[in-house]
Amino acid sequence: MRAVELFSGAGGLALGIEQAGFETVALLERDNYACETLRRNRPQWNVIEADVCGVDFREFGPVDLVAGGPPCQPFSMGGLARGYQDGRDMFPQAVRAVRELRPKAFIFENVRGLMRPAFRNYVQFVQLQLTYPEFPVSSNVSWETNLRRMQRHHTSTTGDVGLCYRVTINDADAADYGVPQRRHRVFFVGFRSDLEAGWCFPRPTHTHEELLRAQFVTGSYWNEHGLRRRREVPQRLRTRVAGLFQRELLTTALRWQTVRDALKGLPDPKTRSEFANHCFQPGARPYPGHTGSPLDEPAKALKAGDHGVPGGENMLRYPNGKVRYFTARECARIQTFPDDYTFVGVWTEIMRQLGNAVPVRLARAVASSVADRIAAHDRAKSIQPPR
Repeated sequence: MRAVELFSGAGGLALGIEQAGFETVALLERDNYACETLRRNRPQWNVIEADVCGVDFREFGPVDLVAGGPPCQPFSMGGLARGYQDGRDMFPQAVRAVRELRPKAFIFENVRGLMRPAFRNYVQFVQLQLTYPEFPVSSNVSWETNLRRMQRHHTSTTGDVGLCYRVTINDADAADYGVPQRRHRVFFVGFRSDLEAGWCFPRPTHTHEELLRAQFVTGSYWNEHGLRRRREVPQRLRTRVAGLFQRELLTTALRWQTVRDALKGLPDPKTRSEFANHCFQPGARPYPGHTGSPLDEPAKALKAGDHGVPGGENMLRYPNGKVRYFTARECARIQTFPDDYTFVGVWTEIMRQLGNAVPVRLARAVASSVADRIAAHDRAKSIQPPR
Protein backbone atom coordinates (compact mmCIF):
# COMPACT_ATOMS: atom_id res chain seq x y z
CA MET A 1 0.00 0.00 0.00
CA ARG A 2 1.29 3.44 -0.99
CA ALA A 3 0.97 6.69 0.94
CA VAL A 4 1.72 10.39 0.57
CA GLU A 5 2.15 12.61 3.61
CA LEU A 6 1.78 16.39 3.81
CA PHE A 7 3.23 18.60 6.58
CA SER A 8 5.45 15.73 7.75
CA GLY A 9 7.38 17.57 10.45
CA ALA A 10 9.91 15.36 12.20
CA GLY A 11 8.16 12.16 11.17
CA GLY A 12 5.96 10.95 14.04
CA LEU A 13 2.96 10.29 11.82
CA ALA A 14 5.23 8.98 9.05
CA LEU A 15 6.80 6.40 11.37
CA GLY A 16 3.37 5.22 12.50
CA ILE A 17 2.27 4.89 8.88
CA GLU A 18 5.46 2.98 8.06
CA GLN A 19 4.91 0.61 11.00
CA ALA A 20 1.34 0.04 9.77
CA GLY A 21 2.71 -1.38 6.51
CA PHE A 22 2.45 1.58 4.13
CA GLU A 23 5.19 2.60 1.71
CA THR A 24 5.36 6.37 1.86
CA VAL A 25 6.26 7.52 -1.65
CA ALA A 26 6.57 11.23 -0.81
CA LEU A 27 6.80 13.34 2.34
CA LEU A 28 6.26 17.07 1.93
CA GLU A 29 7.61 19.51 4.52
CA ARG A 30 8.94 23.05 4.19
CA ASP A 31 10.98 23.34 7.43
CA ASN A 32 14.65 22.68 6.69
CA TYR A 33 15.51 21.21 10.10
CA ALA A 34 12.57 18.81 10.00
CA CYS A 35 13.50 17.74 6.47
CA GLU A 36 17.08 17.05 7.58
CA THR A 37 15.74 14.97 10.46
CA LEU A 38 13.65 12.92 8.03
CA ARG A 39 16.56 12.43 5.63
CA ARG A 40 19.03 11.45 8.34
CA ASN A 41 16.77 8.76 9.75
CA ARG A 42 15.20 7.44 6.54
CA PRO A 43 17.54 8.07 3.59
CA GLN A 44 15.21 5.99 1.40
CA TRP A 45 12.27 8.34 1.96
CA ASN A 46 11.43 10.80 -0.82
CA VAL A 47 11.53 13.98 1.27
CA ILE A 48 10.41 17.04 -0.66
CA GLU A 49 11.32 20.35 0.95
CA ALA A 50 8.65 22.65 -0.42
CA ASP A 51 5.54 24.65 0.31
CA VAL A 52 2.64 22.33 -0.55
CA CYS A 53 0.74 25.23 -2.12
CA GLY A 54 2.93 24.94 -5.18
CA VAL A 55 2.95 21.15 -5.48
CA ASP A 56 1.05 19.12 -8.08
CA PHE A 57 0.07 16.09 -6.00
CA ARG A 58 -0.95 14.04 -9.03
CA GLU A 59 2.66 13.23 -9.84
CA PHE A 60 2.80 10.95 -6.76
CA GLY A 61 -0.25 8.83 -7.58
CA PRO A 62 -1.82 6.44 -7.49
CA VAL A 63 -1.81 6.04 -3.69
CA ASP A 64 -3.95 4.25 -1.14
CA LEU A 65 -3.55 6.81 1.65
CA VAL A 66 -3.07 10.56 2.02
CA ALA A 67 -2.08 11.70 5.50
CA GLY A 68 -0.73 14.73 7.31
CA GLY A 69 -1.04 17.26 10.06
CA PRO A 70 -2.10 20.64 8.63
CA PRO A 71 -0.43 23.39 10.72
CA CYS A 72 -2.29 23.64 14.00
CA GLN A 73 -1.42 27.23 15.00
CA PRO A 74 -4.73 28.59 13.67
CA PHE A 75 -6.58 26.38 16.18
CA SER A 76 -4.08 25.91 19.01
CA MET A 77 -5.00 26.87 22.57
CA GLY A 78 -1.58 28.51 22.79
CA GLY A 79 -1.94 30.48 19.56
CA LEU A 80 -4.09 33.35 18.39
CA ALA A 81 -6.97 30.98 17.53
CA ARG A 82 -7.80 32.84 14.33
CA GLY A 83 -8.81 29.63 12.55
CA TYR A 84 -10.00 30.25 9.01
CA GLN A 85 -8.74 33.86 9.19
CA ASP A 86 -5.19 32.61 9.72
CA GLY A 87 -3.04 32.36 6.60
CA ARG A 88 -1.40 29.26 8.05
CA ASP A 89 -4.64 27.26 7.76
CA MET A 90 -3.61 24.47 5.37
CA PHE A 91 -6.81 22.41 5.36
CA PRO A 92 -7.61 23.70 1.83
CA GLN A 93 -4.36 22.09 0.67
CA ALA A 94 -5.27 18.83 2.39
CA VAL A 95 -8.58 18.84 0.51
CA ARG A 96 -6.75 19.54 -2.75
CA ALA A 97 -4.42 16.59 -2.15
CA VAL A 98 -7.43 14.30 -1.70
CA ARG A 99 -9.07 15.70 -4.83
CA GLU A 100 -5.98 15.24 -6.99
CA LEU A 101 -4.84 11.84 -5.64
CA ARG A 102 -8.26 10.22 -5.03
CA PRO A 103 -6.86 7.87 -2.33
CA LYS A 104 -8.81 4.99 -0.83
CA ALA A 105 -8.50 6.68 2.57
CA PHE A 106 -7.02 9.68 4.33
CA ILE A 107 -5.89 10.58 7.85
CA PHE A 108 -5.50 14.21 8.91
CA GLU A 109 -4.71 15.12 12.50
CA ASN A 110 -4.86 18.37 14.41
CA VAL A 111 -5.04 19.84 17.90
CA ARG A 112 -8.00 19.44 20.22
CA GLY A 113 -8.53 23.21 20.11
CA LEU A 114 -10.06 22.70 16.68
CA MET A 115 -13.15 21.32 18.44
CA ARG A 116 -13.87 24.49 20.40
CA PRO A 117 -17.38 25.94 19.87
CA ALA A 118 -15.91 28.96 18.08
CA PHE A 119 -14.73 26.70 15.27
CA ARG A 120 -17.78 24.41 15.05
CA ASN A 121 -19.05 25.77 11.73
CA TYR A 122 -15.59 25.83 10.19
CA VAL A 123 -14.98 22.22 11.23
CA GLN A 124 -18.22 21.28 9.49
CA PHE A 125 -17.00 23.19 6.43
CA VAL A 126 -13.73 21.20 6.45
CA GLN A 127 -15.60 17.93 6.92
CA LEU A 128 -17.93 18.66 4.01
CA GLN A 129 -15.02 19.66 1.77
CA LEU A 130 -13.34 16.34 2.58
CA THR A 131 -16.63 14.54 1.95
CA TYR A 132 -17.06 16.18 -1.47
CA PRO A 133 -13.51 17.21 -2.49
CA GLU A 134 -14.62 18.00 -6.06
CA PHE A 135 -17.33 20.43 -4.96
CA PRO A 136 -16.47 23.85 -6.45
CA VAL A 137 -15.63 26.18 -3.57
CA SER A 138 -15.79 29.79 -4.73
CA SER A 139 -12.98 32.20 -3.88
CA ASN A 140 -15.31 35.15 -4.57
CA VAL A 141 -17.52 34.62 -1.53
CA SER A 142 -16.94 34.01 2.17
CA TRP A 143 -16.35 30.57 3.59
CA GLU A 144 -19.70 30.90 5.43
CA THR A 145 -21.45 31.28 2.08
CA ASN A 146 -19.57 28.29 0.74
CA LEU A 147 -20.60 26.34 3.83
CA ARG A 148 -24.27 27.05 3.17
CA ARG A 149 -23.83 25.94 -0.44
CA MET A 150 -22.21 22.71 0.69
CA GLN A 151 -24.88 22.07 3.31
CA ARG A 152 -27.56 22.35 0.62
CA HIS A 153 -25.56 20.02 -1.61
CA HIS A 154 -25.15 17.50 1.22
CA THR A 155 -28.83 17.39 2.15
CA SER A 156 -30.18 17.36 -1.41
CA THR A 157 -27.70 15.09 -3.16
CA THR A 158 -29.05 11.99 -4.88
CA GLY A 159 -27.39 9.60 -7.28
CA ASP A 160 -23.82 10.02 -8.53
CA VAL A 161 -21.98 12.85 -6.76
CA GLY A 162 -18.51 12.12 -8.11
CA LEU A 163 -15.60 11.66 -5.73
CA CYS A 164 -17.04 11.20 -2.24
CA TYR A 165 -15.74 10.07 1.17
CA ARG A 166 -17.27 8.89 4.41
CA VAL A 167 -15.64 11.16 6.98
CA THR A 168 -15.51 10.88 10.76
CA ILE A 169 -13.93 13.21 13.32
CA ASN A 170 -12.32 11.47 16.29
CA ASP A 171 -10.84 12.85 19.53
CA ALA A 172 -8.13 10.68 21.06
CA ASP A 173 -5.97 10.92 24.18
CA ALA A 174 -2.56 9.44 23.37
CA ALA A 175 -2.28 8.03 26.90
CA ASP A 176 -5.14 5.66 26.07
CA TYR A 177 -2.96 4.08 23.36
CA GLY A 178 0.21 3.44 25.37
CA VAL A 179 1.87 6.85 24.99
CA PRO A 180 3.37 8.19 28.25
CA GLN A 181 1.72 11.57 27.71
CA ARG A 182 -1.71 13.18 28.03
CA ARG A 183 -1.91 14.47 24.49
CA HIS A 184 -5.29 14.99 22.85
CA ARG A 185 -5.37 14.93 19.07
CA VAL A 186 -8.27 15.17 16.62
CA PHE A 187 -8.26 12.86 13.59
CA PHE A 188 -10.24 13.36 10.39
CA VAL A 189 -10.45 9.90 8.84
CA GLY A 190 -12.18 9.26 5.53
CA PHE A 191 -12.78 6.26 3.28
CA ARG A 192 -13.73 6.60 -0.36
CA SER A 193 -17.42 5.84 -0.81
CA ASP A 194 -16.84 2.84 -3.07
CA LEU A 195 -15.04 1.03 -0.23
CA GLU A 196 -17.26 -0.94 2.11
CA ALA A 197 -14.85 -0.18 4.92
CA GLY A 198 -16.95 -0.77 8.05
CA TRP A 199 -14.28 1.17 9.96
CA CYS A 200 -14.36 2.64 13.45
CA PHE A 201 -11.69 4.46 15.42
CA PRO A 202 -9.43 2.00 17.30
CA ARG A 203 -10.51 1.29 20.86
CA PRO A 204 -8.26 2.44 23.72
CA THR A 205 -5.78 -0.16 24.92
CA HIS A 206 -4.54 1.52 28.12
CA THR A 207 -6.44 3.04 31.06
CA HIS A 208 -5.88 5.31 34.04
CA GLU A 209 -7.76 2.84 36.21
CA GLU A 210 -5.17 0.13 35.55
CA LEU A 211 -2.34 2.51 36.43
CA LEU A 212 -4.02 3.31 39.74
CA ARG A 213 -4.52 -0.40 40.36
CA ALA A 214 -0.84 -1.09 39.70
CA GLN A 215 0.28 1.76 41.94
CA PHE A 216 -2.10 1.60 44.88
CA VAL A 217 -3.73 -1.85 44.90
CA THR A 218 -1.23 -4.45 43.70
CA GLY A 219 1.92 -2.35 43.96
CA SER A 220 3.24 -3.96 40.76
CA TYR A 221 4.18 -0.57 39.31
CA TRP A 222 6.73 0.10 42.04
CA ASN A 223 8.08 -3.44 41.82
CA GLU A 224 8.71 -2.97 38.09
CA HIS A 225 10.93 -0.02 38.90
CA GLY A 226 12.70 -1.63 41.87
CA LEU A 227 11.13 0.80 44.34
CA ARG A 228 9.47 0.32 47.69
CA ARG A 229 5.69 0.29 47.40
CA ARG A 230 4.15 3.65 48.14
CA ARG A 231 1.07 3.35 50.29
CA GLU A 232 -0.12 6.97 50.38
CA VAL A 233 -2.89 7.79 47.93
CA PRO A 234 -3.28 11.41 46.78
CA GLN A 235 -6.40 13.03 48.22
CA ARG A 236 -7.83 13.68 44.74
CA LEU A 237 -7.67 9.95 43.90
CA ARG A 238 -8.83 8.33 47.13
CA THR A 239 -12.43 7.72 46.06
CA ARG A 240 -11.37 6.11 42.78
CA VAL A 241 -8.72 3.94 44.40
CA ALA A 242 -11.12 2.80 47.12
CA GLY A 243 -13.46 1.56 44.42
CA LEU A 244 -10.67 -0.49 42.84
CA PHE A 245 -10.19 -2.48 46.05
CA GLN A 246 -13.84 -3.49 45.86
CA ARG A 247 -13.86 -4.62 42.21
CA GLU A 248 -12.30 -7.64 40.60
CA LEU A 249 -10.05 -7.27 37.58
CA LEU A 250 -12.46 -7.81 34.68
CA THR A 251 -10.57 -6.00 31.92
CA THR A 252 -7.74 -6.87 29.55
CA ALA A 253 -6.67 -3.24 29.30
CA LEU A 254 -3.10 -2.27 30.05
CA ARG A 255 -2.13 0.56 32.37
CA TRP A 256 -1.26 4.08 31.32
CA GLN A 257 2.47 4.60 30.84
CA THR A 258 4.23 7.21 32.98
CA VAL A 259 7.20 9.52 32.72
CA ARG A 260 9.16 7.06 34.87
CA ASP A 261 8.33 4.29 32.38
CA ALA A 262 9.43 6.46 29.46
CA LEU A 263 12.74 7.50 31.01
CA LYS A 264 13.71 4.01 32.21
CA GLY A 265 17.29 3.21 31.22
CA LEU A 266 18.28 6.77 30.36
CA PRO A 267 21.20 8.12 32.40
CA ASP A 268 21.33 11.45 34.22
CA PRO A 269 21.58 14.04 31.41
CA LYS A 270 24.44 15.78 33.25
CA THR A 271 26.65 12.72 32.67
CA ARG A 272 28.23 11.47 29.46
CA SER A 273 25.86 9.30 27.49
CA GLU A 274 25.78 7.25 24.31
CA PHE A 275 22.18 8.38 23.74
CA ALA A 276 21.81 11.00 21.01
CA ASN A 277 20.05 14.31 21.85
CA HIS A 278 20.34 13.61 25.58
CA CYS A 279 21.93 16.78 26.96
CA PHE A 280 21.03 18.79 30.06
CA GLN A 281 19.44 22.16 29.35
CA PRO A 282 19.57 24.71 32.21
CA GLY A 283 17.08 27.42 33.04
CA ALA A 284 13.90 25.51 33.90
CA ARG A 285 11.60 27.08 36.45
CA PRO A 286 7.90 26.69 37.22
CA TYR A 287 5.18 29.27 36.75
CA PRO A 288 1.66 29.33 38.19
CA GLY A 289 -0.23 26.60 36.37
CA HIS A 290 2.98 25.36 34.73
CA THR A 291 4.71 23.15 37.24
CA GLY A 292 6.11 20.32 35.13
CA SER A 293 5.13 16.68 34.65
CA PRO A 294 5.02 14.39 37.71
CA LEU A 295 7.34 11.39 37.46
CA ASP A 296 4.67 8.77 38.12
CA GLU A 297 1.94 10.00 35.77
CA PRO A 298 1.82 10.41 31.99
CA ALA A 299 3.59 13.61 30.97
CA LYS A 300 1.62 16.73 30.27
CA ALA A 301 1.37 17.48 26.56
CA LEU A 302 4.70 18.60 25.15
CA LYS A 303 4.55 22.09 23.70
CA ALA A 304 6.27 23.83 20.80
CA GLY A 305 6.73 27.59 20.80
CA ASP A 306 8.17 30.00 18.25
CA HIS A 307 11.47 29.92 20.10
CA GLY A 308 11.59 26.33 21.35
CA VAL A 309 9.95 25.68 24.71
CA PRO A 310 7.33 28.03 26.18
CA GLY A 311 8.02 29.12 29.77
CA GLY A 312 7.19 26.48 32.36
CA GLU A 313 6.56 23.73 29.81
CA ASN A 314 8.24 20.43 28.90
CA MET A 315 9.65 19.96 32.40
CA LEU A 316 10.08 17.00 34.70
CA ARG A 317 8.90 17.53 38.28
CA TYR A 318 10.56 15.33 40.86
CA PRO A 319 8.67 14.15 43.97
CA ASN A 320 10.60 16.73 46.04
CA GLY A 321 9.23 19.52 43.85
CA LYS A 322 12.42 20.33 41.93
CA VAL A 323 12.11 20.72 38.16
CA ARG A 324 14.31 20.50 35.10
CA TYR A 325 13.72 20.55 31.37
CA PHE A 326 13.23 17.23 29.64
CA THR A 327 16.10 16.52 27.31
CA ALA A 328 15.31 16.12 23.63
CA ARG A 329 15.85 12.36 23.96
CA GLU A 330 13.45 12.21 26.89
CA CYS A 331 10.87 14.11 24.84
CA ALA A 332 11.45 11.64 22.01
CA ARG A 333 10.78 8.78 24.44
CA ILE A 334 7.60 10.54 25.62
CA GLN A 335 6.53 10.89 21.97
CA THR A 336 7.42 7.16 21.49
CA PHE A 337 10.12 7.73 18.87
CA PRO A 338 12.70 4.91 18.81
CA ASP A 339 16.07 5.61 20.43
CA ASP A 340 17.92 5.30 17.13
CA TYR A 341 15.84 8.13 15.64
CA THR A 342 17.90 11.31 15.97
CA PHE A 343 16.96 14.95 15.51
CA VAL A 344 18.76 17.71 13.60
CA GLY A 345 19.18 21.27 14.86
CA VAL A 346 19.91 23.25 17.99
CA TRP A 347 17.88 22.50 21.13
CA THR A 348 15.13 25.04 20.35
CA GLU A 349 14.64 23.66 16.83
CA ILE A 350 14.62 20.05 18.01
CA MET A 351 12.10 20.82 20.74
CA ARG A 352 9.86 22.53 18.19
CA GLN A 353 9.98 19.41 16.04
CA LEU A 354 9.12 17.19 19.01
CA GLY A 355 6.46 19.49 20.38
CA ASN A 356 4.63 19.46 17.04
CA ALA A 357 4.94 15.72 16.44
CA VAL A 358 2.24 13.07 16.50
CA PRO A 359 3.17 10.32 19.00
CA VAL A 360 4.42 7.39 16.94
CA ARG A 361 2.46 4.81 18.90
CA LEU A 362 -0.82 6.70 18.46
CA ALA A 363 -0.10 7.20 14.75
CA ARG A 364 0.55 3.47 14.35
CA ALA A 365 -2.72 2.57 16.06
CA VAL A 366 -4.77 4.80 13.76
CA ALA A 367 -2.86 3.95 10.57
CA SER A 368 -2.98 0.20 11.30
CA SER A 369 -6.75 0.29 11.68
CA VAL A 370 -7.05 2.08 8.33
CA ALA A 371 -4.59 -0.31 6.67
CA ASP A 372 -6.59 -3.31 7.90
CA ARG A 373 -9.78 -2.02 6.32
CA ILE A 374 -8.09 -1.17 3.02
CA ALA A 375 -6.51 -4.64 2.92
CA ALA A 376 -9.85 -6.28 3.71
CA HIS A 377 -11.50 -4.36 0.88
CA ASP A 378 -8.74 -5.31 -1.54
CA ARG A 379 -9.00 -8.99 -0.61
CA ALA A 380 -12.76 -8.99 -1.05
CA LYS A 381 -12.46 -7.25 -4.39
CA SER A 382 -9.83 -9.73 -5.63
CA ILE A 383 -12.09 -12.76 -5.06
CA GLN A 384 -15.24 -11.28 -6.58
CA PRO A 385 -16.24 -13.19 -9.74
CA PRO A 386 -16.21 -11.16 -12.97
CA ARG A 387 -19.56 -9.78 -14.04
